[in-house]
Amino acid sequence: MKKKLKAKILIVISDYYYEISSNLEVGATGTLITSHLNNEKDDNFVPILSKYEIIKVPGVFEIPVIISKNIKKYDAFIALGCVIKGETPHFDFISQATTDGIMKLSIESKKPIGNGIITALNRKQAENRCGNYIIESRVKVGKGEEAAKAVLSVLKNFSWELHTIPIKVQG
Repeated sequence: MKKKLKAKILIVISDYYYEISSNLEVGATGTLITSHLNNEKDDNFVPILSKYEIIKVPGVFEIPVIISKNIKKYDAFIALGCVIKGETPHFDFISQATTDGIMKLSIESKKPIGNGIITALNRKQAENRCGNYIIESRVKVGKGEEAAKAVLSVLKNFSWELHTIPIKVQG
């Protein structure tokens, strides 16, 4: 019998740039929904059944405080959003403060937080990095999917702390 892990994940999304955030959300949730499937037919594959919830906030600066408030309720977190550089240093302050806040929370709580926050010099660059799941018909890996995969990978290393469900292996 193999084991299957079960994890509760909170996705916090800044919807300041709604179209970009929507694409990030589709990438992250799609990855979580299919995380129990073994597409590579890997014998060492450990499936994760992930239950997730979403909280939306106005900007990326609000993401760390929402994660902090919910830190004991979830096994892991995914932060999604976008900051695009303008003509003032605001971009640098917000990007650095948010990244520092997320990293500090992850280390202090010993819980994985996937950072799917895009920092871009312009909107076109941000669109190219978010994965154009909705805008184009072709599937492109974006920061949302990358952040979800990173969280799932770390959760597998923390498997002794998660709920395990025995499953029968066919064949």
